[in-house]
Amino acid sequence: MAIASIKEVAQLASVSVGTVSNVLNRPEAVSPATRERVLSAMSELGFVRNESARALRSGRTRTMGLVVLDVTNPFFTDVAKGVEGAADASGMIVTLCNSDQDGPRERRYLDHLEEQRVQGILITPVEARNPHLEQIIDRGTPVVLLDCRTTKRNRCSVAVDDVLGGRLAAEHLLAQGHRRIAFAGGPMTISQVTDRRRGAAAAVTEAEVGASLTLIETPSLSFASGRHAGEQLLETDPSRRPTAVFCANDLLALGLLQELSARGLRVPDDIALVGYDDIDYAAAAAVPLSSVRQPREELGKVAAQLLLEEIDERDSHRHRHVVFEPEFVVRESSVRA
Repeated sequence: MAIASIKEVAQLASVSVGTVSNVLNRPEAVSPATRERVLSAMSELGFVRNESARALRSGRTRTMGLVVLDVTNPFFTDVAKGVEGAADASGMIVTLCNSDQDGPRERRYLDHLEEQRVQGILITPVEARNPHLEQIIDRGTPVVLLDCRTTKRNRCSVAVDDVLGGRLAAEHLLAQGHRRIAFAGGPMTISQVTDRRRGAAAAVTEAEVGASLTLIETPSLSFASGRHAGEQLLETDPSRRPTAVFCANDLLALGLLQELSARGLRVPDDIALVGYDDIDYAAAAAVPLSSVRQPREELGKVAAQLLLEEIDERDSHRHRHVVFEPEFVVRESSVRA
């Protein structure tokens, strides 16, 4: 059965096509009685609005794009939930794209979103400096950086103070008596990773003489990379091996925990572990994981709200940079009995 047209709805409700259009797009402009008659006709005919036609007329869809680094990371699942809640409340839908920490793939998604005429784009970029984003902004599509800080004046951003987060993690391990600490994370082109390492390095430098921070650079922020980091760690001479590891995210820390456990090492007695993000799995791990907590849903919600504001206000919009403070959560993985 063919989908009913807007003209058929108008005929059944005994109103003009313009009135039906108002019910769809400006319902406040139609009297309650007429609006109810039109909605009843739509229901009777099984009418489905043609969003493609509406987008063709307006030049924009009612969609925003969300580009994340790793859709399998529960951190981004929670962030996306916050984005979706704010978008839904404004009658928008979200197109989720997974760059998988791959620059060319990220650019293909950005091109696709721009071709689809999305209202705006939220992105956690693979690299902080992205000329492709500059071009998209210059052509008129609003962009908000999510979980990534910037000083650029032509876009909004929402992030957590990752330098502070790194410092909190390192200070905790130093307070536990550790002097040989490793930082596991990568690639270093991701600004969050470099900021977390920078904060940890500052805390170690300010500590008493003899404290050191060793880098274990990983190709990604995944569980598998965490296991490989564990292999690298165990190849080190035990007399020089770090006694604690601060991981750039919880997935790395969980992978590292599994590898250490499989090799017969005890956490935290042999090696202490700290993660970052405080995803739900952190508290549920075989050894509950200490972690730097981020307000995951709130990050997504605020970023989406900033994007919606810019979509509504356009040239009068004032760009803002929102920075949340992280919180350190102590669990068994980093505290010696």
